[in-house]
Amino acid sequence: MRRVPLSAAQTAGLRHRFGVSMARLAPFEPVPALAVAVSGGADSLALALLARDWAHGQGGSLLAIVVDHGLRPGSTDEAALTVARLNGRGIAAQKIRLNGLPRGPGLAARARTARYAALETACAERGILHLLLGHHAGDQAETLRMRAAAGSGGRGLACMAALVERPVVRLLRPLLAEPPGLLRALLRADGLDWVEDPSNHDLATLRARLRHDLNDPAGDGAVVTGLCDDARGHGIARAEADREIARELAARVRLHPAGWAVLTAGALSAGALSALLCTIAGRRYPAASDAVARLAAAPRAATLAGVRLLPAGRAGRPGDWLVVREAAAMQAPVVARPLAIWDGRFRLAPSLRPEPGTTLGALGDDAAGWRRATDWPSAVLRTLPALRRDGQVVAVSALGGAGVAIIDRLAVAFRPAMGLTAAPFLPI
Repeated sequence: MRRVPLSAAQTAGLRHRFGVSMARLAPFEPVPALAVAVSGGADSLALALLARDWAHGQGGSLLAIVVDHGLRPGSTDEAALTVARLNGRGIAAQKIRLNGLPRGPGLAARARTARYAALETACAERGILHLLLGHHAGDQAETLRMRAAAGSGGRGLACMAALVERPVVRLLRPLLAEPPGLLRALLRADGLDWVEDPSNHDLATLRARLRHDLNDPAGDGAVVTGLCDDARGHGIARAEADREIARELAARVRLHPAGWAVLTAGALSAGALSALLCTIAGRRYPAASDAVARLAAAPRAATLAGVRLLPAGRAGRPGDWLVVREAAAMQAPVVARPLAIWDGRFRLAPSLRPEPGTTLGALGDDAAGWRRATDWPSAVLRTLPALRRDGQVVAVSALGGAGVAIIDRLAVAFRPAMGLTAAPFLPI
């Protein structure tokens, strides 16, 4: 590729802004270990170059993870080419192949879910806590247009957050204020080519049509800038609302590491109840807002969104509510393997090497045999994660049994109404 001029001031400005964004996304370890999701496209490759220099400047490391989705001919070759390009720039890279994505309705959404799951698993296996994503100002502007057309409220119009806390990793988007044209210029100046995904120009897709309508391929025009400013304003409002929710929950809720909670008597905000329901159920998204609002205004014995509210009894004070997972809504047992996730709430430690025939699931009807181990209510005991081997319970989270320490709570902190702890779109 022919190098094109990129002034020293432009390069320095881009790297400086990247460093400012990363500082605002702190904390990091003293020797940070980062991962970056690289599709092979220009945006994620530019992110990899910037993240490499930042990580090395901190004495840390960077791993690029290239996911081969296998959805179009040549994707495997493109992934291999991307790994080679990264290695040529001194960036360690790993290729992951996605399998089991049959074509049909919702393919894009299913592929996105599988891609994120694969990325997070790769990070967890290596103890990496920070996963960088290459979304930029153009992506943010398109997202705002899409959500506005769909009638999203203020939370949705905040669009992509610069920081999202997931159970396994922190998702970081340090390029949300950067125009894509500048990122491509960085690659050209470095002589680094990229893969062009044909779907980016397929006007049969909504995002491609919006990109075409914006008519700003460099992403630095007034319309894109204005849309990003709007998203940032909504993001700041969303973050403040989330802080209010966190303060309310801290004052009203006692959350137990085993996955249940006690809520003090009295009404609470719909946002706080929604966050509590998401946390207890292991959900990423809230229940219907009307139903949540009614229950928040007048808490009562009820089942909603996979969660039960019932009198706390000995677990709390008079008028308090026990908030516990609905037994009938829990996931069926899963094969116990390192990092296996059950019910969206618990995972097994990466050091676990279970024997064949071991599963992770609810204690369920076997709770009767463990009542002497605790004074927790029966409604709680039935929902606890248990390891079984050949049908026999060998460990119950927080109660005992061989290997009990291998079960970790995923949702250890409250998540706001969208099921995520999100920072606003950070201004530079």
